[in-house]
Amino acid sequence: MLITLAYAIETQGLTKTYDHNFIAVDHVDLKVPKGQLFGFLGPNGAGKTTTLSMLSTILAPTEGSAQILGYDLLEDFAKIRHKIGICPQELVFYPRLTARENMTLFAKLYGMSSPDYRDRIDDLLGRMNLLEWGDVFAKKFSGGMKRRLNVIMAVVHNPELIFFDEPSAGLDPQSRRVVWDFIRDFEKQNATVILTTHNMEEADDLSSYINIIDHGKIIAQGTPSQLKGKLGEGDIVEFKVEDASFRESIVTKLKTLEFINWVKIIGKRRILLNGKDCLRRIAEIMEIVKVKMLDISIRQNTLEDVFIDITGRRLRDQ
Repeated sequence: MLITLAYAIETQGLTKTYDHNFIAVDHVDLKVPKGQLFGFLGPNGAGKTTTLSMLSTILAPTEGSAQILGYDLLEDFAKIRHKIGICPQELVFYPRLTARENMTLFAKLYGMSSPDYRDRIDDLLGRMNLLEWGDVFAKKFSGGMKRRLNVIMAVVHNPELIFFDEPSAGLDPQSRRVVWDFIRDFEKQNATVILTTHNMEEADDLSSYINIIDHGKIIAQGTPSQLKGKLGEGDIVEFKVEDASFRESIVTKLKTLEFINWVKIIGKRRILLNGKDCLRRIAEIMEIVKVKMLDISIRQNTLEDVFIDITGRRLRDQ
């Protein structure tokens, strides 16, 4: 049944529960406009992959409903699968086939004819710096090359909606940038991209809109600038103290400085604060702290700071 709507994805109360009443995804409501690069940011085990698996028809939801590209998730999953591309965390290809043979196989599975896929395969291999390796068995690829092959196999059929689940996991910085540029191009082509990641830089760099998810629930949403702006203007100062017993008194003292917006304790010995013009006034901060400050950093707000503000822990913490 085709449903007319203005979104690439729209969900109502999407929920996934496993045995022993473990709720992996908890009543998630989403509206993803077409042509947007939409990020899911959260720690491992937060529910990102489970949400993606439901939206891409791999898992059936326990509760709730969803419409994908105008089709009902449960009633029209076969039609949805023909229009989407999925790049999972796990590497999915045949190691005893060449890169070009792997991509040809996927193109044929999607019903593409030879004139349609030959040039596209060469184009995709070239954009991922794999063209000269096109006729080499995939099992001989390096880890980064396998990851890049995994990415382009998901889009060989030119899907309208693409799911990338941790696409740059394990990549070196140079390969990561190649993958990021490749993913960013799809938004320019007006395709809709869903990106799951626990890499704050990746989410900030790529996403036009972000949902931060933790324990299966959406805990914050907005553009990267909107999310970081919630913490206020100014600098973030982070440091560690040798003796954790001084933390509470240090926080109390720091709050008396008129240019400090907020102060938080992170972990056992780390303190985070936000203030205006902290770089110039770091001497005042050090003077009031009194005790030795270790691992001092001064920076602008990041998405990880947003997560800390909401949950009291770092994004990478389990």
